[in-house]
Amino acid sequence: MTTNLDRRHFLGLAGVTAGAAALSACGGPDTGGTTTSTEAAEIDFSGVKPAATIDFWTNHPGKSQDVEKAIIEKFHAKYPDIKVNLVTAGANYEEIAQKFQTSQAAKSGLPGVVVLSDVWWFRYFTNGSIIPVDGLIKELDIKVDDFRQSLVDDYKYDDRQWALPYGRSTPLFYYNKDHFAAAGLPDRAPATWQEFGEWAPKLKATSGAQYAYIYPALAGYAGWTLQNNLWGWGGAWSEDWDITCDSPEAVEALQWAQDSIYKHNWAGVSSKEAADDFSAGLTSSTISSTGSLLGVLKSATFNVGVGFLPGGPKVSSGVCPTGGAGLGIPSGITKEEQLAAGTFLKFMTEPENTAAFSAATGYMPTRTSADMATVLAQTPQIKTAMDQLAVTKVQDRARVFLPGADQEMAKAAAKILTQQGDVKATMTELKKTLEGIYIKDVKPKLKA
Repeated sequence: MTTNLDRRHFLGLAGVTAGAAALSACGGPDTGGTTTSTEAAEIDFSGVKPAATIDFWTNHPGKSQDVEKAIIEKFHAKYPDIKVNLVTAGANYEEIAQKFQTSQAAKSGLPGVVVLSDVWWFRYFTNGSIIPVDGLIKELDIKVDDFRQSLVDDYKYDDRQWALPYGRSTPLFYYNKDHFAAAGLPDRAPATWQEFGEWAPKLKATSGAQYAYIYPALAGYAGWTLQNNLWGWGGAWSEDWDITCDSPEAVEALQWAQDSIYKHNWAGVSSKEAADDFSAGLTSSTISSTGSLLGVLKSATFNVGVGFLPGGPKVSSGVCPTGGAGLGIPSGITKEEQLAAGTFLKFMTEPENTAAFSAATGYMPTRTSADMATVLAQTPQIKTAMDQLAVTKVQDRARVFLPGADQEMAKAAAKILTQQGDVKATMTELKKTLEGIYIKDVKPKLKA
């Protein structure tokens, strides 16, 4: 265990890797540019012949390189006239973003298909760097209605589809069944955070763990997971383009979180990866990505329970955000390359392949018709994650559509949860920052 500046609120682990497969939720680099993408017309692919070769840029989310290779081999068997080159374009979503930005500036070396994180695909939309895939959906008869609605809707804007879901996840509530049993608690996730607030002192007293609950690491995760708290209290980072992070409801939600650490002394904040802290038995519960599930089950030496995210005092359901990455197609390549890319995109997201990808990584199956029987027989906990998809909610625009907003949210969360800063003042300052990002970097590129 590492030693940090304030051990009361930070934990770090060496040699534990349960969370290594979790999604990266941070924002990518500033893509710049002044192109207004909202004028993009649907592309007509009738009469176009697919290109003979394209590149697929990926960071292999969830250590998926082997399954990606296997799916590409199947693709080549079905479409021998289209060669797909698997390219490791970065170790994470941000490195892919940097490489994509560089290729755009050079106007060369662009991929056919690229992995797009949830927090930066929109900046490529505003810069005109990706195409709407509606024309390909029509030309190739891609069954969009078979995709899980909340996952495919994450890539909709301006009445068009800008990507299709790929390595998708949600947060899950992870709990130590042994600790819960020792404390005389029900074998389930709490229905609300208020209920957990009643359970937490019992867990702290009986479990021997340092914390009853640990908040996920703030860098990359605060903006994502804290939506659960904000929504449960009736707040949000934003409503459409209106920044609402300083609303009374939002302030109350984050004040409750701060109090769980400083006033009630049963919670802490992970310094690196909450799933690893949980697997090591340092906390009785946490929230982490479904992408961490397989790693947690492998690493933990206790009985692991998973459940839906808790609700709050005002909203008890529909408080779980989606997350992860999709697959998009650049605008700066030929129609022939775009059609070949669309053909691969369709194949990559077909039910059989999304089931194989899910089995290998722990990410959610993106298609409703995907046969998950074999996977669920081996890992029944995945069913909880799949069931929760029915009550997920598309993320707040401020978190996923404003460049760099995720980092600003993390800074604000750090002031509140690790420095005991004034919640209202911090959220007021964050609102000013987010509004500045919208006015400067987003609003000029949207339709009037």
